[in-house]
Amino acid sequence: MAEEETAAMASGKVPKKLIQNGIRNDGRTPADLRNLKITVGVLKKASGSALIEWGKNRILAGVYGPREVFPKHQMNPNKAIINCRYAMVPFSSLEEHGRFGPNRRAIEIGKVGKHVFENAILTEQFPKTMIDINIDVLQSDGGTRVAGIVAASLALVDAGIPMRDIPSGVSVGKVDGTLVADLDKTEDNLGQSDMPVIFSPRTWDILLFQMDGMLTKKEIMDGIDLCKVATQKVHEVQVAALEAKYGAAAAGDDDSQEESGA
Repeated sequence: MAEEETAAMASGKVPKKLIQNGIRNDGRTPADLRNLKITVGVLKKASGSALIEWGKNRILAGVYGPREVFPKHQMNPNKAIINCRYAMVPFSSLEEHGRFGPNRRAIEIGKVGKHVFENAILTEQFPKTMIDINIDVLQSDGGTRVAGIVAASLALVDAGIPMRDIPSGVSVGKVDGTLVADLDKTEDNLGQSDMPVIFSPRTWDILLFQMDGMLTKKEIMDGIDLCKVATQKVHEVQVAALEAKYGAAAAGDDDSQEESGA
Protein backbone atom coordinates (compact mmCIF):
# COMPACT_ATOMS: atom_id res chain seq x y z
CA MET A 1 0.00 0.00 0.00
CA ALA A 2 2.89 2.36 0.79
CA GLU A 3 4.39 1.88 -2.70
CA GLU A 4 0.99 2.54 -4.30
CA GLU A 5 0.54 5.71 -2.24
CA THR A 6 4.03 6.96 -3.11
CA ALA A 7 3.48 6.36 -6.82
CA ALA A 8 0.10 8.07 -6.75
CA MET A 9 1.48 11.12 -4.95
CA ALA A 10 4.43 11.31 -7.35
CA SER A 11 2.03 11.38 -10.29
CA GLY A 12 0.15 14.30 -8.76
CA LYS A 13 -3.18 12.43 -8.87
CA VAL A 14 -3.85 12.66 -5.13
CA PRO A 15 -2.91 15.24 -2.49
CA LYS A 16 -0.42 14.45 0.26
CA LYS A 17 -3.24 14.47 2.81
CA LEU A 18 -6.66 12.89 2.30
CA ILE A 19 -8.13 14.75 5.29
CA GLN A 20 -7.23 18.33 6.10
CA ASN A 21 -8.71 20.26 9.04
CA GLY A 22 -11.31 17.55 9.52
CA ILE A 23 -12.55 17.76 5.92
CA ARG A 24 -12.06 15.07 3.30
CA ASN A 25 -10.93 15.84 -0.25
CA ASP A 26 -14.49 15.83 -1.62
CA GLY A 27 -15.72 18.24 1.06
CA ARG A 28 -17.30 15.65 3.36
CA THR A 29 -16.84 15.37 7.09
CA PRO A 30 -15.77 11.94 8.43
CA ALA A 31 -19.42 10.93 9.07
CA ASP A 32 -20.90 12.15 5.75
CA LEU A 33 -22.14 9.84 2.99
CA ARG A 34 -21.65 10.45 -0.69
CA ASN A 35 -24.73 11.40 -2.68
CA LEU A 36 -27.08 8.41 -2.69
CA LYS A 37 -30.04 7.70 -4.96
CA ILE A 38 -31.91 4.42 -5.49
CA THR A 39 -34.53 3.71 -8.15
CA VAL A 40 -36.71 0.61 -7.79
CA GLY A 41 -38.21 -1.37 -10.68
CA VAL A 42 -35.92 -0.42 -13.56
CA LEU A 43 -35.93 -3.80 -15.38
CA LYS A 44 -39.20 -4.90 -16.97
CA LYS A 45 -38.32 -8.59 -17.41
CA ALA A 46 -36.89 -9.15 -13.93
CA SER A 47 -39.04 -10.25 -10.99
CA GLY A 48 -37.57 -7.25 -9.15
CA SER A 49 -34.82 -4.74 -9.75
CA ALA A 50 -33.11 -1.61 -8.47
CA LEU A 51 -30.47 0.85 -9.67
CA ILE A 52 -28.23 2.49 -7.08
CA GLU A 53 -26.23 5.66 -7.72
CA TRP A 54 -23.86 6.10 -4.77
CA GLY A 55 -21.19 8.68 -5.35
CA LYS A 56 -19.77 7.70 -8.73
CA ASN A 57 -20.89 4.10 -8.33
CA ARG A 58 -23.62 2.89 -10.68
CA ILE A 59 -24.86 -0.61 -9.83
CA LEU A 60 -27.82 -2.55 -11.21
CA ALA A 61 -29.45 -5.38 -9.25
CA GLY A 62 -31.94 -7.84 -10.71
CA VAL A 63 -33.84 -10.67 -9.02
CA TYR A 64 -35.36 -13.64 -10.86
CA GLY A 65 -37.62 -16.10 -9.07
CA PRO A 66 -38.63 -17.96 -7.09
CA ARG A 67 -38.50 -20.38 -10.02
CA GLU A 68 -37.82 -24.00 -10.92
CA VAL A 69 -34.44 -25.32 -9.82
CA PHE A 70 -31.97 -26.24 -12.52
CA PRO A 71 -30.20 -28.63 -12.38
CA LYS A 72 -32.89 -30.49 -10.46
CA HIS A 73 -30.51 -32.46 -8.23
CA GLN A 74 -29.68 -29.19 -6.41
CA MET A 75 -33.30 -28.75 -5.29
CA ASN A 76 -33.93 -28.45 -1.55
CA PRO A 77 -37.34 -29.82 -0.47
CA ASN A 78 -37.40 -27.58 2.61
CA LYS A 79 -36.38 -24.15 1.35
CA ALA A 80 -35.36 -22.03 -1.62
CA ILE A 81 -31.82 -22.05 -2.94
CA ILE A 82 -30.24 -18.59 -3.09
CA ASN A 83 -27.80 -17.80 -5.90
CA CYS A 84 -25.96 -14.47 -5.90
CA ARG A 85 -23.77 -13.32 -8.77
CA TYR A 86 -21.59 -10.19 -8.59
CA ALA A 87 -19.84 -8.87 -11.68
CA MET A 88 -18.09 -5.75 -12.88
CA VAL A 89 -18.73 -4.98 -16.53
CA PRO A 90 -15.51 -4.45 -18.52
CA PHE A 91 -15.96 -0.68 -18.81
CA SER A 92 -16.74 -0.13 -15.10
CA SER A 93 -13.13 0.30 -14.04
CA LEU A 94 -9.62 0.56 -15.43
CA GLU A 95 -8.41 -1.89 -12.82
CA GLU A 96 -7.77 -5.55 -13.51
CA HIS A 97 -10.92 -6.78 -11.73
CA GLY A 98 -12.99 -4.85 -14.28
CA ARG A 99 -12.06 -7.29 -17.06
CA PHE A 100 -14.70 -9.50 -18.62
CA GLY A 101 -15.71 -12.69 -16.83
CA PRO A 102 -15.69 -13.89 -13.22
CA ASN A 103 -12.57 -13.66 -11.10
CA ARG A 104 -11.63 -14.48 -7.54
CA ARG A 105 -12.84 -11.16 -6.14
CA ALA A 106 -16.20 -11.34 -7.93
CA ILE A 107 -16.74 -14.95 -6.79
CA GLU A 108 -15.89 -14.01 -3.19
CA ILE A 109 -18.33 -11.07 -3.16
CA GLY A 110 -21.02 -13.28 -4.71
CA LYS A 111 -20.57 -15.77 -1.86
CA VAL A 112 -20.71 -12.95 0.68
CA GLY A 113 -23.97 -11.70 -0.83
CA LYS A 114 -25.41 -15.22 -0.84
CA HIS A 115 -24.67 -15.52 2.89
CA VAL A 116 -26.34 -12.16 3.64
CA PHE A 117 -29.52 -13.00 1.76
CA GLU A 118 -29.76 -16.56 3.06
CA ASN A 119 -30.04 -14.99 6.51
CA ALA A 120 -32.56 -12.34 5.42
CA ILE A 121 -34.96 -14.12 3.04
CA LEU A 122 -37.70 -16.38 4.44
CA THR A 123 -36.47 -19.23 2.27
CA GLU A 124 -38.67 -21.79 4.00
CA GLN A 125 -41.70 -20.21 2.31
CA PHE A 126 -40.43 -21.28 -1.13
CA PRO A 127 -39.34 -24.95 -0.97
CA LYS A 128 -38.09 -26.66 -4.13
CA THR A 129 -37.33 -23.33 -5.84
CA MET A 130 -34.35 -21.08 -6.52
CA ILE A 131 -33.93 -17.31 -6.36
CA ASP A 132 -31.26 -15.71 -8.54
CA ILE A 133 -29.78 -12.36 -7.46
CA ASN A 134 -27.61 -10.57 -10.02
CA ILE A 135 -25.47 -7.55 -9.09
CA ASP A 136 -23.78 -5.79 -12.03
CA VAL A 137 -21.38 -2.90 -11.40
CA LEU A 138 -21.67 -0.48 -14.32
CA GLN A 139 -19.28 2.09 -12.83
CA SER A 140 -17.15 1.70 -9.71
CA ASP A 141 -15.74 4.16 -7.21
CA GLY A 142 -15.21 2.22 -3.98
CA GLY A 143 -17.66 0.41 -1.73
CA THR A 144 -19.29 -1.60 -4.52
CA ARG A 145 -19.96 -4.75 -2.46
CA VAL A 146 -22.00 -2.83 0.11
CA ALA A 147 -23.76 -0.73 -2.52
CA GLY A 148 -24.60 -3.87 -4.53
CA ILE A 149 -26.13 -5.60 -1.51
CA VAL A 150 -28.12 -2.47 -0.62
CA ALA A 151 -29.52 -2.36 -4.17
CA ALA A 152 -30.22 -6.10 -4.28
CA SER A 153 -32.15 -5.84 -1.00
CA LEU A 154 -34.63 -3.49 -2.67
CA ALA A 155 -34.75 -5.65 -5.80
CA LEU A 156 -35.90 -8.52 -3.55
CA VAL A 157 -38.61 -6.34 -2.02
CA ASP A 158 -39.63 -5.30 -5.54
CA ALA A 159 -39.93 -8.98 -6.44
CA GLY A 160 -42.32 -9.49 -3.53
CA ILE A 161 -39.98 -11.88 -1.70
CA PRO A 162 -40.54 -11.70 2.07
CA MET A 163 -37.56 -11.00 4.30
CA ARG A 164 -36.92 -10.69 8.01
CA ASP A 165 -35.59 -7.19 7.37
CA ILE A 166 -34.15 -5.12 4.54
CA PRO A 167 -30.34 -5.50 4.76
CA SER A 168 -28.50 -2.20 4.78
CA GLY A 169 -25.00 -1.00 5.52
CA VAL A 170 -21.95 1.03 4.64
CA SER A 171 -18.17 0.75 4.71
CA VAL A 172 -16.10 2.53 7.33
CA GLY A 173 -12.35 2.78 7.54
CA LYS A 174 -9.34 4.71 8.72
CA VAL A 175 -7.91 7.45 6.54
CA ASP A 176 -4.98 9.58 7.69
CA GLY A 177 -5.56 8.18 11.18
CA THR A 178 -9.24 9.21 11.23
CA LEU A 179 -12.27 6.91 11.13
CA VAL A 180 -14.54 7.82 8.21
CA ALA A 181 -17.77 6.48 6.74
CA ASP A 182 -18.40 5.57 3.10
CA LEU A 183 -14.89 5.51 1.63
CA ASP A 184 -14.49 6.46 -2.01
CA LYS A 185 -11.98 4.75 -4.28
CA THR A 186 -9.03 6.98 -3.38
CA GLU A 187 -9.67 6.62 0.34
CA ASP A 188 -10.09 2.87 -0.04
CA ASN A 189 -6.83 2.50 -1.97
CA LEU A 190 -4.69 4.85 0.11
CA GLY A 191 -6.26 4.62 3.57
CA GLN A 192 -5.09 2.38 6.39
CA SER A 193 -8.18 0.15 6.57
CA ASP A 194 -11.60 -0.62 5.10
CA MET A 195 -14.43 -2.34 7.02
CA PRO A 196 -17.65 -3.15 5.09
CA VAL A 197 -20.59 -3.92 7.40
CA ILE A 198 -24.16 -4.99 6.58
CA PHE A 199 -26.83 -4.89 9.28
CA SER A 200 -30.40 -5.95 9.82
CA PRO A 201 -31.49 -2.39 10.77
CA ARG A 202 -34.42 -3.45 12.93
CA THR A 203 -32.28 -5.49 15.35
CA TRP A 204 -28.77 -4.30 14.38
CA ASP A 205 -27.72 -7.91 13.91
CA ILE A 206 -24.59 -8.02 11.75
CA LEU A 207 -25.09 -9.92 8.48
CA LEU A 208 -21.68 -9.08 7.01
CA PHE A 209 -18.45 -7.99 8.64
CA GLN A 210 -15.15 -7.85 6.78
CA MET A 211 -11.95 -5.90 7.29
CA ASP A 212 -8.95 -5.05 5.17
CA GLY A 213 -6.04 -3.49 7.05
CA MET A 214 -5.48 -3.12 10.78
CA LEU A 215 -7.65 -1.51 13.46
CA THR A 216 -7.43 -1.63 17.23
CA LYS A 217 -10.30 -3.13 19.24
CA LYS A 218 -11.44 0.38 20.21
CA GLU A 219 -11.28 1.55 16.59
CA ILE A 220 -13.40 -1.44 15.52
CA MET A 221 -16.05 -0.67 18.14
CA ASP A 222 -16.02 3.04 17.30
CA GLY A 223 -16.20 2.13 13.61
CA ILE A 224 -19.28 -0.04 14.18
CA ASP A 225 -20.96 2.84 16.03
CA LEU A 226 -20.13 5.18 13.14
CA CYS A 227 -21.40 2.56 10.71
CA LYS A 228 -24.75 2.29 12.53
CA VAL A 229 -25.34 6.04 12.26
CA ALA A 230 -24.46 6.00 8.54
CA THR A 231 -26.52 2.85 7.92
CA GLN A 232 -29.61 4.54 9.35
CA LYS A 233 -29.23 7.21 6.67
CA VAL A 234 -28.84 4.56 3.97
CA HIS A 235 -31.93 2.73 5.24
CA GLU A 236 -33.96 5.95 5.06
CA VAL A 237 -33.02 6.26 1.38
CA GLN A 238 -34.06 2.63 0.83
CA VAL A 239 -37.47 3.27 2.41
CA ALA A 240 -37.91 6.46 0.39
CA ALA A 241 -37.10 4.55 -2.82
CA LEU A 242 -39.81 1.99 -2.04
CA GLU A 243 -42.30 4.74 -1.21
CA ALA A 244 -41.49 6.47 -4.50
CA LYS A 245 -42.69 3.37 -6.38
CA TYR A 246 -45.33 1.87 -4.14
CA GLY A 247 -46.45 4.78 -1.96
CA ALA A 248 -46.12 5.33 1.78
CA ALA A 249 -49.08 3.05 2.57
CA ALA A 250 -47.52 0.11 0.73
CA ALA A 251 -44.18 0.68 2.46
CA GLY A 252 -45.99 0.63 5.78
CA ASP A 253 -47.66 -2.66 4.86
CA ASP A 254 -44.24 -4.12 4.01
CA ASP A 255 -42.90 -3.11 7.43
CA SER A 256 -45.87 -4.70 9.17
CA GLN A 257 -45.42 -7.88 7.16
CA GLU A 258 -41.71 -8.07 8.00
CA GLU A 259 -42.38 -7.54 11.72
CA SER A 260 -44.92 -10.36 11.73
CA GLY A 261 -42.49 -12.61 9.84
CA ALA A 262 -45.10 -13.13 7.12
